[in-house]
Amino acid sequence: MIAQWFYENLPTDELEFELIDLATFDLPFLDEKALPQTMQYEHEKTKLWSQTIQSLDGFIFIVPQYNWGYPAVLKNALDYLYQEWANKPACLVTFGGHGGTQAQIALRLVMQGLKMPTLAVAPQITLAPSASTEETLAILETYRPLLPAITADFNRLL
Repeated sequence: MIAQWFYENLPTDELEFELIDLATFDLPFLDEKALPQTMQYEHEKTKLWSQTIQSLDGFIFIVPQYNWGYPAVLKNALDYLYQEWANKPACLVTFGGHGGTQAQIALRLVMQGLKMPTLAVAPQITLAPSASTEETLAILETYRPLLPAITADFNRLL
C-alpha cells in the first residue's frame, strides 16, 4: 500500500516511475557462481533482474524495518547485481513502528558500497502495527509535501 501510494502520488511532469515488486522476480538466495561485478550471469532470473535494473535511471526503495534492519529479500536482490546499480540515485523510504531509522542507516552503507548516491529527502514513516488502511493513508498524506522535493532531488542527481 505504501509503495502504491508513492507511485500514484509522485509528480510525473519530468520523471517517469515504474513500480517493481521483488516478489515478482522470485530470486532465490544468491546462487550465481561468478561475482556480480563480472556480470557473467548463468541463471535466467538473474539475467531478467539485471536487465530490469539496467533499464532504470534511479530507484525509490520502499522498505519496512524489521528487528532494527531491512528485509533479507532486499539485501539478496541488491547482492545479485553490482554494475547495474552504480551511479544511479536512490531515495530511501522506510516505515515501521519506529519509522525505519536503523533500516535507513544500514541501507545507506550498502548504497555507498554500490556507488549509489542517496537523496537528501528520505521519509521515515512511523506506523503502528495495528494501523488500519484509513489510518495508514492519513499518515501518508502528511508526507505529500515531500514529494516535489523527491522529484527535485532526482532531477538534480540524474
